[in-house]
Amino acid sequence: MHIGQALQLDDAALTDLYYSVLLKDAGCSSNAARLWELYGDDERLVKKDFKLVDNQSLLQLARFVFRHAGKHEDLLDRMRRVIHLGSKGEELATELVQTRCERGSNIALELGFNTRVAESIKSLDEHWNGKGRPEGLKGNQIPLFSQIALIAQVIDVFYKTGTRHDVMKELQRRSGTWFNPDLVRNFHAINPIEAFWEGFRDEGLEARVSALEPISCRTFIDEDRLDRIAEVFASIVDIKSPYTHDHSRRVSLYADGIAQKMGLEAEHRRWLRRGALLHDVGKLGVSNHILDKPGKLDDLEWEEVRTHAALTKNVLERIFHFQEMAAIAAAHHERLDGKGYPLGLQAPDISMETRIITTADIFDAITAKRPYRDAVPVARTLAIMEQETGKAIDPDCLEALKTCVPSWNFLE
Repeated sequence: MHIGQALQLDDAALTDLYYSVLLKDAGCSSNAARLWELYGDDERLVKKDFKLVDNQSLLQLARFVFRHAGKHEDLLDRMRRVIHLGSKGEELATELVQTRCERGSNIALELGFNTRVAESIKSLDEHWNGKGRPEGLKGNQIPLFSQIALIAQVIDVFYKTGTRHDVMKELQRRSGTWFNPDLVRNFHAINPIEAFWEGFRDEGLEARVSALEPISCRTFIDEDRLDRIAEVFASIVDIKSPYTHDHSRRVSLYADGIAQKMGLEAEHRRWLRRGALLHDVGKLGVSNHILDKPGKLDDLEWEEVRTHAALTKNVLERIFHFQEMAAIAAAHHERLDGKGYPLGLQAPDISMETRIITTADIFDAITAKRPYRDAVPVARTLAIMEQETGKAIDPDCLEALKTCVPSWNFLE
């Protein structure tokens, strides 16, 4: 935003720049499973380290591949991965970038932003010299906001791992290759401003970022937009793994059916649907090497899986319109017998809304295919759930679920 302000962009343009940068990584979950498949390493670390790599340097690329490819495998399997990545590197890199950027662009449109924001996200990884991805755009063929967002990303990454000097050195080194030289010169005018750099490590960073949005162009959220936001972020979560495809949407559908049978009013159900859609948002923080593991999880892996509930609460609590549902959505793995997580709540402390989401979540988890087993038929699923009545599952919720099942024709 500081670069945009230095360019004297008007408020409408600054607003589009603001959301282009905030949403630049919205499509990242769409290639997470593929990254895990290709590298056999924690895709979060792969992505984090790749942001430090100049992909026009063969030496840096080679070091990166050797560092991550098959890191936990034997030598032969590692070499197979390295050879595969080396022989098809260009093709695979374009595939990964295209998947992420196109999905991010579509997310922006689904959230109601304009095509300028969407195109800026789509072209984030284009480079000034035409050697970027996915389309190889060159110079001012690249949207201005994409150019600024890429510079901002490199500034952030190199300042987190180094100093102001490291940032300026990297910007200068990539000027004319990755970056528009005029924008790099523009940033040189910002570099001496101490408050700019101090803000990166300020505890009030979130408030500072919020304050950068131009007041004259702020969007006011209504109930329909809240529904759409919940639906879109559910899709961001669900696309992370092939085994969670549409999981949150189905849980929302099942929860709504249960709630209707239990007599919840329309507005209450609408609110509950949002909570069900967002109940697994914390899984964005769990690696695909765990989510997609074909075998049994070990104790440490289970411990990481369990963190997703607390992460869900942490995320939703930071969003004003979702604060009230944070604890309810995050408690969907609590049990009536007190043996659940993350807090080990007892039955009296578990709300009816959470019990509904829990029932819907368990039903979908069993009837959906998993890395280690096929989908379980509905009749068998209900029998399994019956055994958990009073322990993990509220009996009234299960009875309501049973009355809904015949109307869900998509179930096998």
